[in-house]
Amino acid sequence: MDLVLFGIQGSGKGTQAKKLAEEFGYSIFETGAELRAIAASGTELGNIIKSYIDAGNLAPLEIVMEVVKQAILSKPKDQKLLFDGIPRDLEQMKSFNTIMHEVGRDFRCVQLTLDDQAAFERIQGRALQEGRADDADENAIRRRMGIFKERTLPVINAYRMEGNMSDIDGGRPIDDVYADLKQVVA
Repeated sequence: MDLVLFGIQGSGKGTQAKKLAEEFGYSIFETGAELRAIAASGTELGNIIKSYIDAGNLAPLEIVMEVVKQAILSKPKDQKLLFDGIPRDLEQMKSFNTIMHEVGRDFRCVQLTLDDQAAFERIQGRALQEGRADDADENAIRRRMGIFKERTLPVINAYRMEGNMSDIDGGRPIDDVYADLKQVVA
């Protein structure tokens, strides 16, 4: 079964995704990374995506969902997928659900919860440790957190209403969070 990982920036999604991929063989689909890779490919689609990225805009829904669909179809049916960064809003959720249904893939949703202050402190710490410029700007951090609450929390709540959401406290040590995550995966 595939996994869709949600969590505010700084919640530890990337760290936990890597651990799951290592132990359980998940292939990680990270939307932003996938779009950047295609943008760098020099293909017609890549050039279209690059034009949006260069202008500082998000790629349109149709393009993002086509990238998601092609990524899914490029994997063997028995390859478990872990989605990070999709669906980000209710419109993407509708398209994502349709694609997953069309290709016959079941998925489970998990949210790594973390309060705003802890998330903010983690992101700033990450900026210092890893030199990530996008994590050093306080206004950019607050803006991304606001977008998450405004657009992605409704998706999380919709999946919760369907009974397809597990919440794990992401504020604990990495191994404790991972132990809970493994129970959901099992």
